[in-house]
Amino acid sequence: MTVRSSSSGVSGETGTRRPALRPAAVGRVLATGVTGLVLLLLILVVVQLPWMGDLGVHAATVQRLRHAPLAPGNPLVDANTPSPYYSPWTLVLGGVARATGLDVFVVLRLAAAAGLALLVTGVWRYVRTLSAHPAAPVLALLSLLFLWGTEPLLWSGFTGLHSLALTAAYPSTFTLGLAFHFWTWLSGALRRPAGWGVWLGLGVLWAVILLCHQFSGVVATAGAAATVAAARPGRAVWPRLGGALLLGVSVLGAWPYYDFFALADAGEGLETVHRVLYAQPAARFGLVLLGVAALVGRWRRDHRDPLVVFCALGVLAVAAGRVTGHYSWARALPAAVIPAQLAAALAVVGAGSRRVRSVWAALLAGALLAGAWTQAGVLGYVVPADALPGPVAEEYRRPWPGYGWLTHWVRYGDVVMAEGRVARQVPAYGPYTVAPGYPDFFLADEERRTAATEAYFAADTPPAERRRTEREYEVRWVLDHRGALDDPALRPVARGPRGEVLYAVP
Repeated sequence: MTVRSSSSGVSGETGTRRPALRPAAVGRVLATGVTGLVLLLLILVVVQLPWMGDLGVHAATVQRLRHAPLAPGNPLVDANTPSPYYSPWTLVLGGVARATGLDVFVVLRLAAAAGLALLVTGVWRYVRTLSAHPAAPVLALLSLLFLWGTEPLLWSGFTGLHSLALTAAYPSTFTLGLAFHFWTWLSGALRRPAGWGVWLGLGVLWAVILLCHQFSGVVATAGAAATVAAARPGRAVWPRLGGALLLGVSVLGAWPYYDFFALADAGEGLETVHRVLYAQPAARFGLVLLGVAALVGRWRRDHRDPLVVFCALGVLAVAAGRVTGHYSWARALPAAVIPAQLAAALAVVGAGSRRVRSVWAALLAGALLAGAWTQAGVLGYVVPADALPGPVAEEYRRPWPGYGWLTHWVRYGDVVMAEGRVARQVPAYGPYTVAPGYPDFFLADEERRTAATEAYFAADTPPAERRRTEREYEVRWVLDHRGALDDPALRPVARGPRGEVLYAVP
């Protein structure tokens, strides 16, 4: 007589019953595998280190701290001013560059790897404070990466996959990862009796987060406030919490590289830059509505649920910025989005009956697939862009080639006259520019420098006026990215890959 083998899990050789895999276990394995592939993709992106956005200013910051860690001056222009880019994290990176002699872009790759590792481990640990289910951290990571909208939002401090691919080396990634660890430690201190040392350490950590990236620091503060509100701490905790806040404020005030509290009046330039964050909310955040629905369920169970309070604080900050014209407050958007994303992930493993959880799983899977397709353009940073399917290639943003070719002529500390986006890239290699290329609250003559740069490249500017500007700002080189500057006194010495012309100043 033969033994029949079937899908019931009975072994044909021994007749013993093997445990059948549950759908939930299959889903967990699948989610873990997908998460691993996505993290591998991010690692490959770090190796490429796409040159986009603000990478130039962060590279310039490390350059200045490598050469003069105690008095670096302005990172972009030759001026002795403070800068909020000089944070505890960039000070560490500058020290690494100085001690090892590594190229700045190698140091930024290390920073990207450290920031991503801190973010992944931070999310993992924080989600563990909200759910003991083994699948919760994996689903949370996938939600943070893909549960956004149908239009990618590429901005530092936002955890979308495409955004992280471009900003992994930025201080915002490191800071946000540190924030998740901060919430985890704070949750532990509130749940179990913690001494003064623990609380004072939390106060210092809070200050470090705010100093490293002010906008992510606001998100971290909102999450911390929500954690405290949800914990309903006893009377014995409040003196320790007050001591932590007092120490944190003291650290902020004592930081020597810039006046943290002066940033509260950063000027109109910062508001103008951030106004775009209020545009296209449905396209950029439409998929987050699934998390909002999950938050409603959590609110019904507990009006002081930490994710509910966290999201409410973020919404209030962003709405207040829109109403008052403080558009930079839109950088608090992650405080509204992150708790909704986490709530959607947790609903799959903890929302009512098995049938309800299955519905949540199906909805989340569909939303994650839609979000992944939206951000598929990130594949272009690790495979040739022309190998991508047409719809994916349309979402790919080609990185900038940079200006490394300048260093054959231009030396560290030289002043280069450059305009627009070029002024954001040149300082990454050591030179300064006349105008900073970014809003700079601490640079008193920023408007004058910008006007001088615009006038220099204007076609009707007399040569005598250009010579006066060169003397005033000690300009040694002119980089004309349009290749159309007509001034016989300037001597062309090199031409870049995109037609840019480098001139030597007489």
